Amino acid sequence: MQFRSVQNLLKNVNNCAYYLHRNFFQITKRDKGKWDLINDTGKVSVERSIPEHIEKPPYYFKHMEAGNTLGTPEIKNAEQIKQMRSSGKLAAQILRECGRMATIGTTTDEIDEFAHKRILAHNAYPSPLRYAGFPKSVCTSINNVACHGIPNDRQLVDGDIINIDVTVYLNGCHGDCSETFLVGDVDERGRFLVSATRECLMKCIALCGPGVAFNEIGKCIDLFCSEHKLESVAAFIGHGIGNYFHGPPEIYHYANDVPGEMQSGMTFTIEPILSLGRGEIGLLEDGWTAVSLDDSRSAQFEHTILITENGVDILTSAD
Repeated sequence: MQFRSVQNLLKNVNNCAYYLHRNFFQITKRDKGKWDLINDTGKVSVERSIPEHIEKPPYYFKHMEAGNTLGTPEIKNAEQIKQMRSSGKLAAQILRECGRMATIGTTTDEIDEFAHKRILAHNAYPSPLRYAGFPKSVCTSINNVACHGIPNDRQLVDGDIINIDVTVYLNGCHGDCSETFLVGDVDERGRFLVSATRECLMKCIALCGPGVAFNEIGKCIDLFCSEHKLESVAAFIGHGIGNYFHGPPEIYHYANDVPGEMQSGMTFTIEPILSLGRGEIGLLEDGWTAVSLDDSRSAQFEHTILITENGVDILTSAD
């Protein structure tokens, strides 16, 4: 789950502005495939309960804004890294299980309910719940929803692509990952988008290591998009993670010259969102659901990684 924060970058984007700009961007619409357009927020069920024995992050007890991603990145010690590995592995396992539910006729609320119960069964907390006011335990973003989709009563239909974003809070640390899944018979452009976005993330991870500039990630994504005729949704960024959900460093998914280098012991997410159309987004009326202004589809993949002395480890691996 990523923030630039929505409250900071998009505070002037409202539902009215979304519809005002939409007609202009449709003139140059590039996503020519066939899919079901998401243009409303659906019906959202009541908040799911958390048992007393589950360790909860501070924002469970009182409303807090999204974490500050500016500043000096934390260098984790051996014990912190051990806990990060545990939370990351659990998040990846839950995500894999949720992916199996991405089938025709399943509602995104059912996916949320399943994830919620599975996370609690492992004595962990679903990190998105109540974070900056988010009402559900996972994010589910379908087709033209770039990210932060709130699970609701919409059933998945043949041809959908859905990103499921799972973060868990276990033993005082967060683990964060996401994947885009195919539902039924997805058209060729949709399959290409999902495959390419996965490849892009893995290329970014492969270049990471001590002494590597953070901006190499954005440069890699920019080159990849140019070669594949895709566009990065630049409004959202990767972030540091640990006992906090979001912290420094900020990982930009576009070419930039922001200073800073990776050091052994840093943990952060890389989570590009790539679009078949333009990268501009707006928000639906819930203040969370980020949709493309030109109605094009996007896909996202995310891992939490650890910079090691010799390179990089993926912490959100299910195996």
